[in-house]
Amino acid sequence: MIDAILTYEFLQNAFGAGLIIGVIAPLLGVFIVVRRLSLIADALSHVTLAGIAGSLYLSQSVAAFATLNPLFLGIAASVGGSVLIERLRSLYKHYEELAIPIILSAGIGFGAIFISLAEGFSNDLFGYLFGSVSAVSREDLLIVVAIAGVVLAFIFLFFKELFVLSFDDEYAKASGLPAKWIHFMFMIVTALVIAGSMRIVGILLVSSLMTIPVAAAMRVSKSFKQTIILSILFGEGSVIAGLVSAFYFDLAPGGTIVVTSILLLLIVLIYKKISVSVKRGAIA
Repeated sequence: MIDAILTYEFLQNAFGAGLIIGVIAPLLGVFIVVRRLSLIADALSHVTLAGIAGSLYLSQSVAAFATLNPLFLGIAASVGGSVLIERLRSLYKHYEELAIPIILSAGIGFGAIFISLAEGFSNDLFGYLFGSVSAVSREDLLIVVAIAGVVLAFIFLFFKELFVLSFDDEYAKASGLPAKWIHFMFMIVTALVIAGSMRIVGILLVSSLMTIPVAAAMRVSKSFKQTIILSILFGEGSVIAGLVSAFYFDLAPGGTIVVTSILLLLIVLIYKKISVSVKRGAIA
């Protein structure tokens, strides 16, 4: 496997992008789960699908789009979807959760229209839906690196503010924190991660990598920072095992990554249950 990675550029791109995504997706996922915004990742992933399908359709009918990486329009759609979600949340102040199904439905609707209009890109679309080891280009890798830089800089600069907002939104506003602006930036960063992850994990499965490792970490961690560390470790473990499995068995990497993360979650749940039973037995 190592020899193959050193020999083939597409494997270098895939594993490089996968290792980066294994860090930034669970890292943001911790804040998403704590803030009970897990469904936002699903909504933005479907909006990204619409952007990708639209780009693939335009590449067939408009010469200027023929050489454009579909990832760019997918990122634009994802960021636009995050802005619209925030706008709708402000309009429906007492029913903020309505924004998510509205944008999710819009993403599915536009995606279905572009897919039905276009012809001959079913294989390309399958790679975007469920990930592909061979389809990750050097340009895709560079885009993921750039997105990772933005994410890490944002988390480093606003970690304390995000921590306060995640656990006590009212206190954050009362203390003078620019809660609305920080949340808006957080949504944009989340959109970037979702769009950047789709080549490896796939549009329909990327939200799983942002939530399942966090769910596993929350069962065994004892602090917020420990949750972040364990989430990243579980995420990286899922990505590495998933990519290796996808390479050897010729499977979609998104599926193998998600299944691996679910297996890790089951192992953690079983371990937690056994450890609790042992402690109760010792006390008795």
